[in-house]
Amino acid sequence: MLKTTYVMIALLGFGQSVLAQEVNVYSARQPELIEPIFQAFTGETGINVNSVFMDKGMIERLTAEGEHSPADLILTTDIANLSAIVASGVTQPVKSALIEAAIPAEFRDPGQMWFGITLRARVIYASRERVAEGEVTTYEDLADPKWHGRLCTRSGLHNYNLALLSAEIAHHGAEGAQIWAAGLKANLARRPEGGDRDQAKAIWSGVCDIALGNTYYIGEMMQDDEQKQWAQAVRVDFPIFEDGGTHVNISGMAMTSSAPNHENALKLMEFLVSHKAQELYANLNFEYPLAAGVAVPPLVDSWGSLTSDNTSLADIAANRAQAVTIMENVDFDG
Repeated sequence: MLKTTYVMIALLGFGQSVLAQEVNVYSARQPELIEPIFQAFTGETGINVNSVFMDKGMIERLTAEGEHSPADLILTTDIANLSAIVASGVTQPVKSALIEAAIPAEFRDPGQMWFGITLRARVIYASRERVAEGEVTTYEDLADPKWHGRLCTRSGLHNYNLALLSAEIAHHGAEGAQIWAAGLKANLARRPEGGDRDQAKAIWSGVCDIALGNTYYIGEMMQDDEQKQWAQAVRVDFPIFEDGGTHVNISGMAMTSSAPNHENALKLMEFLVSHKAQELYANLNFEYPLAAGVAVPPLVDSWGSLTSDNTSLADIAANRAQAVTIMENVDFDG
């Protein structure tokens, strides 16, 4: 009964134009950030994009719909979400020479189940007034006692911080990563809370001097009259791992196992890695394009140079369970 209900809801959400040239998307991206790209695709191909926004419950819905799901394509953020969707068995591998040529190997699944679209970096928000340039240059620096009582972050169990800790495991092993996480906790100015924007606000208000945050939130805050002052109070610093680059994550895509419009879904996937779409996507979301030769948005470029870490995202995803255990061991959120 549940499966039938979900299928009926999905059909109502997409409409029932069975014979139309269309592709159906379940998207975790905010509609205003993705619709202009869909419109560009339709203008170029004549294929209509029917999109349903869902920030929660995507796996449950696809599982309930099963082989009768009308969804062709999934768009979401973070390697943890992509990996969980693949692990649930609701996607299929995609073979495309065009996508493989456009997207570097470390940002696509070795089994061709998911592909990155754009890149975001997990960086340091540093107080322009209280932190000099060059004071923090590595992620390992964040565990230095000199930052005691000066660091803010969101929950250690949030996907963004778990991915960063998973990368620490890849670089330094589980023991080294736990020591680092314990050092991070010891330096907290307050218990982890809120989102990345709240950390910038905390720096602006003097609660802390440095924070972990994703790059694109700075761009989003600059578009908001109230939050602009928070963004202007911080400097974006690009820390690196001692033996690597800056930790990055992705927004990405996967084709559903049902995909009733398989060919159109593949066309949309290939469009999303084209120079035109990459430029649109990056500018709308203040993220980094993954396809070579596409210019970084001017605002994003103004933050400084990004040298992304080359640790495979598939390897980072594989360390997630261990990262959760470490965060619980050090009682990071306690």
